[in-house]
Amino acid sequence: MSAIKTTTAQKLTSIKFVDIESPYSAPTEAEIKRNIRYARAAVRDCLLKGETPYASHLFFTQTGILDDNIAEDRELGINAGKYIIQKLGAITVVYTDLGISKGMEFGIGLAKKDGRMVEFRSLGKEWESIFLIHENTHSQSRLW
Repeated sequence: MSAIKTTTAQKLTSIKFVDIESPYSAPTEAEIKRNIRYARAAVRDCLLKGETPYASHLFFTQTGILDDNIAEDRELGINAGKYIIQKLGAITVVYTDLGISKGMEFGIGLAKKDGRMVEFRSLGKEWESIFLIHENTHSQSRLW
């Protein structure tokens, strides 16, 4: 049984759409992997808060979709992601433990320009060790 439940109509009608801002790009593969783990932890955090999160930088950068190292692909992914969150009227949640990147600054600026709420959050110092427990015990961890 999942720890995340939506058992009442009230929960289904009160869902808050959230655009997650967290770092993705980095100079090394190890840092990119850390940033991906962090974004996944942020998605989990939102879900556990009863929110419906969207993290375009996790979706569009998967192998075979778009390549973040190709400027045109990166721009296409950013534009597609921002279009979706604008249409949903999502609030922007900025996860700050790893700092604020230029891409995150762009997302924050766009949210403010659109008049959408911006909220800053922290997962705390132990985010990675807590996330690794969930990652290592996940039934499909070998796929990722």
